[in-house]
Amino acid sequence: MNSLQQQQLQHVTRRHFLQGSCAGLGAAALASLQSDSAVAAPTVANPLAARAGHIPAKAKRVIYLHMAGSPPHLDLFDYKPELVKRNDEPCPDEFYEGKRFAFTSARPTLLGTPQPFEQHGETGSWFSAAIPNLASVADELTVIKSMYTEQFNHAPAQLLLYTGSPRQGRPSMGSWVTYGLGSENADLPGFVALISGGVSPSGGKDCWGSGFLPSVFQGVQCRSKGDPVLYVSNPKGMNRGIRRKSLDALRDLNQLQADELGSPETVTRIAQYELAFRMQMSVPGVMDISKETKETIEAYGAMPGESSFANNCLLARRLAESGVRYIQLFDWGWDFHGTNKSRGIRDGLVDRCKPMDKAVTALIKDLRDRDMLDETLVVWSGEFGRTPFREGRTAKSDVLGRDHFPDCYSLFMAGGGLKPGSYGASDELGFTPAENKVHIHDLQATILNQMGIDHERLTYRFQGRDYRLTDVHGNVIKDIVS
Repeated sequence: MNSLQQQQLQHVTRRHFLQGSCAGLGAAALASLQSDSAVAAPTVANPLAARAGHIPAKAKRVIYLHMAGSPPHLDLFDYKPELVKRNDEPCPDEFYEGKRFAFTSARPTLLGTPQPFEQHGETGSWFSAAIPNLASVADELTVIKSMYTEQFNHAPAQLLLYTGSPRQGRPSMGSWVTYGLGSENADLPGFVALISGGVSPSGGKDCWGSGFLPSVFQGVQCRSKGDPVLYVSNPKGMNRGIRRKSLDALRDLNQLQADELGSPETVTRIAQYELAFRMQMSVPGVMDISKETKETIEAYGAMPGESSFANNCLLARRLAESGVRYIQLFDWGWDFHGTNKSRGIRDGLVDRCKPMDKAVTALIKDLRDRDMLDETLVVWSGEFGRTPFREGRTAKSDVLGRDHFPDCYSLFMAGGGLKPGSYGASDELGFTPAENKVHIHDLQATILNQMGIDHERLTYRFQGRDYRLTDVHGNVIKDIVS
C-alpha cells in the first residue's frame, strides 16, 4: 500500500468513524430528550415538519403586534388620577435621581394624561378615549400593567424582547417556536414578519432572525404591496419547469456535500430552496387580500394593493388561517417624545391610534367570529414604556411628550387560553410596578407555555453551552393562564 492509498484510507476511515459517532451521539441525545418528554428534534428530511410540544398547547399560533417606538401606556391603558392631579409638579427626587433616561437629565415635571379615561366591559378595564374600538372588546383582552425591562433604548430593548438578549446574534422568539414545533403548512414558512410604517424596527432583522439556529427557522419577510416575497419569483427568462430542473441539480449537489460533511446548514439550504419553490404557488394566493369580502376589508380599514398596518393585520389573519405558526407585525411611528404635533400625546396620539385601533379590533373580532381566537395568542406591545413626566428636550414646548421608560409599562394579550381582565398594577404615579411584576423573560416564558413549550427545556447547544430564549430567567405568569 503506497502513501497516497494510506492517506485515502485514513481519510475515509476517520470520516466514517465521525459520521457514525455523530449518528450514535445524535440518537442517544434524541432518546434522552424523548425520555424527558421534550420537543422532538427536527428531522433532517424535513426540519419544518410539525411536532408536538412538551405540554398540551392552549394556542396553535402567535400573532405579535409590535408598536415600534413604544406607545405612551399612561395615555392608553394605565389611568393614574393622582398623576393627573399632580400635573406640572416637580418630579419627586426618589423617582429620577440616580437613574438614566434617554433625553431627560434635569428635574422633570410630572405629566398627567390629557386623554379622558373610562372603564369598559365586565372586566372593568380602563381605556382612554384614543382607543374606543379596543375598549369595545375589553372582555377579550388581558391587560398587563406591571411590565418592566432593563433597556431604555429602542434597539437593545427590542432585541431583549424578541431574542432574550440586548445584543445581536441570538435566535428570535418566532425562530425558537418554529424550531420547537415546526410548521403546520409545508407550502408556507412557519414564521412570517410583516413591516408597516415605512421603517424597519431599530433592532433590525435580528428581531426575526434565527441567530445560531439553522437558518430555515428564521422569519420570512412578506410584503402587502408588490412582490410578496423578494427573490422568490422566477428570474426573467426562466419558467417554472426550468426552475424545477435547476433546483433538482442544486439539491443533488447539496446532498453530496451534506453526506460528505454532515453540515446541518447544507440540509437547511436544501429545505429552503424547496420551500421557496412551493411558496411561488402558495404565497400569492394567501397574500391577496382583495379576495376578502368588502365588509371585512372595510372593518380592518385595509386597502388592497397598498402597504399599511391594516393590510398586515388582515394578512396576519389569513396567514394564521393557512397554518403559519408565528406571525410578527412591526408598525413604526410610536415614539412619542413630543418633538412635533404628530408625536404629541394630545391630537398626535389620537391620530396615530385611529388606524391601529380599528385594525387590531377587527383582527380580534375576526378571529373570534371564525372560532380561531381561542387557539391564537395575540400580543400587542412596544419595547418599553414612557415616563410619567415630560421629556426633557420638549419640557417647555406646547406639545406634550414622554421619554423612554423601562421601569414600568403596559401591554395586552388576547385569546390563546388567557384569562381576560387587568393583571398587575403600577404605583399611584406610574413609576414602578406595585404588584405582580412581570419581566420580559416572564412574558416569553408565558408565550411559549401557551404554545405547549416548556421554556426551560427548549434548548439548543451552541459553542459548548445550552441556550434558551429566556436564558436562565423567566417564570410563566400562572395567574393569567386558564
